[in-house]
Amino acid sequence: MTTATSIPAGTMRRPKARRNITAHIFLVALIVYFLLPLWWLVVASTKDPQGLFTGTGGALWFDKNFNLIANLQELFTYKGGIYLKWLGNSALYSLVGGVGATVLAVLAGYGFAKYRFKGRDLSFAILLGSVMVPLTALVIPTFMLMSQLHLTNTIWAVILPSLLSPFGVYLMRVYAADAIPDELLDAARVDGSGEFRTFLRVALPLMRPAVVTVLLLSVVGTWNNYFLPLAVLSDQNLYPVTVGLGGWQALAASNNGGGTSLYTLIVVGSLVSIIPLIIAFLSLQKYWQGGLSLGALK
Repeated sequence: MTTATSIPAGTMRRPKARRNITAHIFLVALIVYFLLPLWWLVVASTKDPQGLFTGTGGALWFDKNFNLIANLQELFTYKGGIYLKWLGNSALYSLVGGVGATVLAVLAGYGFAKYRFKGRDLSFAILLGSVMVPLTALVIPTFMLMSQLHLTNTIWAVILPSLLSPFGVYLMRVYAADAIPDELLDAARVDGSGEFRTFLRVALPLMRPAVVTVLLLSVVGTWNNYFLPLAVLSDQNLYPVTVGLGGWQALAASNNGGGTSLYTLIVVGSLVSIIPLIIAFLSLQKYWQGGLSLGALK
């Protein structure tokens, strides 16, 4: 006959509690790691040119002189306010390219997921292969193509390549295959709905979380694009903010363009350039809701 020994409840909880503490410490370390550059950017934007390099507050704390308003005024008036023009160019490229890339990705992804046609698997395999190609490797071929079409140094040289999003098509195809039941589409067709109306009224609402995800990825990717505009544009009035700030950095490094004062404009301009992206993420966050198709067949 064996006797059962009781184990104190506290000893069972200690390993789990230790794992939770370790996990929380790791998450806090990750948060600090990712937020530290942003914090430095905010702090550095409040300093004057002297305080940026020799301030008394240190690199990660504010200086005795709070110069953010003056820095913003100088940024928006420098060289006739060209930074605002760069900011508008980035907004134009991102909105037109991002929305266009999202529309094409949604249509292509839905077609790959819900239609059977000859060469579908081969086409999708080629699409997956294009995802593996780095975007920087396509800059020179894209420049040569745009040059042959006489589109270099125009806004279309940036917008047209931005309309292609192989990863967006892949994401929409995978999401549509799982989120849209075939029975729901068949029921809509039986009720007399056409293919386009079925897509707009039935499929598209169920794809909303993936659509918002692809839209944000496309907009952010176009906004942060540097090498393509650098290669296809030569007019400073057409530069996006990334290329414009890169030009200022090169000018400041050459010691011929204003020295430390220009570095201050670069830091403040970098801070301003990420504000539209933060607003876009916060405003579209509510649309990231999964499980929209639960109960659709009931």
